[in-house]
Amino acid sequence: MPYGANADTALNKPVTVKTLQKLKGSDEKFVVVALYDAPMAAMAQKCGVEVVLVGDSLGMTVLGYQSTIPVTMEQMIYHVEAVARGNQKSLIIADLPFMTYATLDDALKNATRLMQAGAQMIKIEGGRWLSETVRRLSECGIPVCAHLGLTPQSVNKFGGFRVQGRDAAQADEIAEDAALLAEAGADLVVLECVPSALAARITQNTPIPTIGIGAGRETDAQVLVINDILGLTEQPPKFSKNFLTEAGDIPGAMKKYVADVKSGVFPGDDHIFL
Repeated sequence: MPYGANADTALNKPVTVKTLQKLKGSDEKFVVVALYDAPMAAMAQKCGVEVVLVGDSLGMTVLGYQSTIPVTMEQMIYHVEAVARGNQKSLIIADLPFMTYATLDDALKNATRLMQAGAQMIKIEGGRWLSETVRRLSECGIPVCAHLGLTPQSVNKFGGFRVQGRDAAQADEIAEDAALLAEAGADLVVLECVPSALAARITQNTPIPTIGIGAGRETDAQVLVINDILGLTEQPPKFSKNFLTEAGDIPGAMKKYVADVKSGVFPGDDHIFL
């Protein structure tokens, strides 16, 4: 049975980078959930979630910060270890926090710490300027997920949480960044809060799988934060959806999210930027 063929069926074997590449090639969507603890991680693999992301979003969703910037390596390691104890089948991606990969030495040291804590891939935010970092991490056997568009660690530079890539010049730059990072060795790329047409363009022209969040329905995968799936966010972003209301319980909400991504029901027109 292929991955995700039945949202009621747990993953039957561990998901790898090769698994995700095959899914992109077969045009089957895969599902990503950002979560932070062992019970939710265990539930995710039972519900057929191929990838779990231990995001520095935990700074806002768990720790009560106003942005992801205060999150430390120690906090990330704590939550990666918890998620790894709860989930042995989904691929585990972990964020490198703000300014922990500013130099090659920092990137290697801190990526190593996350991998040793249980991550199977690390995620970094930024464009072509990270090409050398991506190449070096890849050479050392550390899979890398790039993150383009709205990169929350740069919120102060952007002047807030704003959609990126609306004008042609910026859209071209983001598309070129995706190509350069893929060439450098990135294995995945997250596209956050970009117009759906730009996300579709990158997905079609980039050999690595794309994961969308507020990026339309044409990406190879979708990611949502568990708090948004369960309606725990006081002011939910446009691209999110509360699946708990329809499902009635937490396992049902996660299964509903998986099924709706797989079938193309989610994201709907109300959740994308044109």
